[in-house]
Amino acid sequence: MAVKLRLTRIGRRHRPFFRIHAIESRNPRDGRILEKIGHYDPIEKDEEKQIVIDLERAKYWIEKGAVPSDTVVDILAKKGVTTKIGEARKKRRQKALEIARKKGKPFTKAEKIAAEKAAEEAAEAAKAAAEAAAKAAKEAEEAKSE
Repeated sequence: MAVKLRLTRIGRRHRPFFRIHAIESRNPRDGRILEKIGHYDPIEKDEEKQIVIDLERAKYWIEKGAVPSDTVVDILAKKGVTTKIGEARKKRRQKALEIARKKGKPFTKAEKIAAEKAAEEAAEAAKAAAEAAAKAAKEAEEAKSE
């Protein structure tokens, strides 16, 4: 029996609310659960009320081999619980960042925005240079014809 820690959606339309459950992996999202570990309210403003989780039970299930979903890994990280999966994901992202930096490709949103802005400025500068060259050539022709 493979157990996963994942979210079960409850709540109404446009007002999501999630429970964090230990569920057998073959069960559907809203299927039979093994244990309720906590809940997550993404709309709640108060950080303390937004995530309520029994950390002891979460650690227990992780020690027993439960695999948390990506979202649950992020929630546990906010509460200070590290997992092997979370650490592996962080290492993969760091390695991808290093590779992108070596190749000179933008990786983060800020880098992508800066690269797009630099490309636009370079295109404008090239356009201005082409216009100036065309204007100079036109003036040279007019000077020859006179």
